[in-house]
Amino acid sequence: MCVRLLALAFALGLQGVCLAAQPGTKAAAELITLINAYRESSRFCEGKTRPPAGPLAPDAALANLTLARGGDLNALLKKTGYRAARAQAIVLSGPRDAASAMSFLRTKYCEPLLDVQFSQIGVSRDGSNWALVLAQPLLSADLGDWRASGREILQLTNEARAVARACGGQSFPAAPPLTWEARLAAAALAHSRDMAQRNYFSHTGRDGARVGERASRAGYDWRRVGENIATGQGSPARAMAGWLASPSHCANLMNAAFTQMGAAYAVDRDSDTGIYWTQVLAAPR
Repeated sequence: MCVRLLALAFALGLQGVCLAAQPGTKAAAELITLINAYRESSRFCEGKTRPPAGPLAPDAALANLTLARGGDLNALLKKTGYRAARAQAIVLSGPRDAASAMSFLRTKYCEPLLDVQFSQIGVSRDGSNWALVLAQPLLSADLGDWRASGREILQLTNEARAVARACGGQSFPAAPPLTWEARLAAAALAHSRDMAQRNYFSHTGRDGARVGERASRAGYDWRRVGENIATGQGSPARAMAGWLASPSHCANLMNAAFTQMGAAYAVDRDSDTGIYWTQVLAAPR
């Protein structure tokens, strides 16, 4: 028999779990969207206010894990080739839909849901049984040049904009492609480096500046400007997957009013999450 509720840390064995996973379902995707929407804002959790956390990128390997009685989460992840710095599993039995599952998770498991040190998620569902695996992958030793990664973000953004899509509860038509802008890339790099070196995650820099001020400092005269940030994602594809699964980030990506962008990452392996991504989207004056 499945236990009703279970939350397990990375180092612990999985006791009392008996879930036949059905990853990739619409309900699983809906729950990931709800979790990312929850992470977008400051929340009161376990007696204190938690700052916004970066979006969680859906990961098929995490969704396909078979969580069995007496199993070890670490061993299961290694079998799939997933190299995790940390991970946690949460299993629920009872919720009939994503909204009900989210309501319970928000009440009982706000801490792992808001943990900035998780950057990926897998969700599977079997009837009223749900399994979530939150994880932080180990960073690759060589992530490549930030400019090449920024250009890959541009390519992935334009692929996303070429197709109509829903961002949470908001629908967007296909949007024209963006072009690369070096000054926006410079603003993105400056913010990513500041977050990495000073070990924080926020749209507001430690000097109090926000994206508009950073773009102006880089010499860009903007009419409209926006920003997506992510942390812990080890590749452009993973950063994009997190943004597309997060309502407000996805809305930025699909905003037809933006015509240009720049993106960059920065790494500090002594920081909480290792890697920080910034994408600046804008339209010139």
